[in-house]
Amino acid sequence: MRTRLSALVAGVALVLAACSSSGATAAQSLAPSTEAASTTPASARPAASALTIYGASSLKAVLAKVKAAYETANPGTTLTISTDSSTALETQIEQGAPADVFLSADTTNPQKLVAKGLASGTPLKFAGNLLTVIVPTANPAGITTPADLARSGVKVIAAGDAVPITKYATQLVTNLARESGYPAGFAAGYAANVVSKEDNVAAVVSKIELGEGDAAIVYVTDARTSTKVTTVAVPADANVPATYSGVVLNGSRNAAAAQAFLTWFGGPDGQAILASFGFLPPS
Repeated sequence: MRTRLSALVAGVALVLAACSSSGATAAQSLAPSTEAASTTPASARPAASALTIYGASSLKAVLAKVKAAYETANPGTTLTISTDSSTALETQIEQGAPADVFLSADTTNPQKLVAKGLASGTPLKFAGNLLTVIVPTANPAGITTPADLARSGVKVIAAGDAVPITKYATQLVTNLARESGYPAGFAAGYAANVVSKEDNVAAVVSKIELGEGDAAIVYVTDARTSTKVTTVAVPADANVPATYSGVVLNGSRNAAAAQAFLTWFGGPDGQAILASFGFLPPS
């Protein structure tokens, strides 16, 4: 009797186990397959990337707008923007700063990086600019022409000798010295009036805005972005065109995404943003 009861209990247990197994199988067949979902090709999903962009200080306002536009057009991509003088940024890159793209206010600094094996290919020329003279809105020194930059007592604010704006400004002063009506020794008089040399062109503009100087030579685009300065026209035949260029750095952790950004920036979308700030097409 005890043997029959044991056999009966064992049989019931087998039936319950079978029902449990078939129920689990049914539940599994109804549940979504995570394995199937994971087989979606990576190429079909948006690729996220984080890029660090080093840009000349004269591009600061442009790059703020570029960041918003590019991140909207490329979901999953984030841009970190760092601006300073092109020379300072080039030095930082040489010292190992982790950047993906370098956008310079000249062609010299990007080419240095190519020559040193820190960037590859030919730098992409993406914008042009011109120079102007700025004075505080109140114009306390009464400057009406660039010739006044050499007048005794005028305080001129400039940038450091290695900063691209200084190279362009020096050429402009040389050109102006040849203009009719400019005093003999104009270049020497200008140099004698320089009372400070700032780290970058943005700092130069700031000094003039604060009234800490009477005049400065800056990019046309810098003058346009300030409401606290007035411009003094430069003779067109003496003006000096500035050419901006950029490179993808060999140290980039996402070279493909960096190249895609640089191509976009040099293309119609980037050009439209640059033009809205007064930049010219690259020469």
